[in-house]
Amino acid sequence: MAYNEKLADMTRELISQSQKNVEEKAMFGGLCFMVNDKMALGVEKDRLMVRLNPDIYDEVMEKEGCRQMDFSGKPMKGFVFVDADVLTTKKKLEFWVKLALEYNKIAKASKKKLTNLPAGKAGKKK
Repeated sequence: MAYNEKLADMTRELISQSQKNVEEKAMFGGLCFMVNDKMALGVEKDRLMVRLNPDIYDEVMEKEGCRQMDFSGKPMKGFVFVDADVLTTKKKLEFWVKLALEYNKIAKASKKKLTNLPAGKAGKKK
């Protein structure tokens, strides 16, 4: 995995101060922090991925080092990248971690993929 391990360590430390149900997953070519079974933050290359309230998306896009997240060429509202080189202090990183954790309280979890279903049952609506 090619991601900023120092940024991942600092993010992990901040999350662990207030969260117990945290899982780390390899995702997007980096490391994703799942909090309460929901994607909250991640580190991909030299940038922090933040899932935040879509209602504040336009406001945070004006922050230094913040860019839209667009893996497929289509912006994902409610997700942003923050360049690691602007996260020069614990307080600056803490700002983004807090935004993600606040939204995590009300965010909906992704639907789990159905596996091991009998033939003919997968993908059928009732």
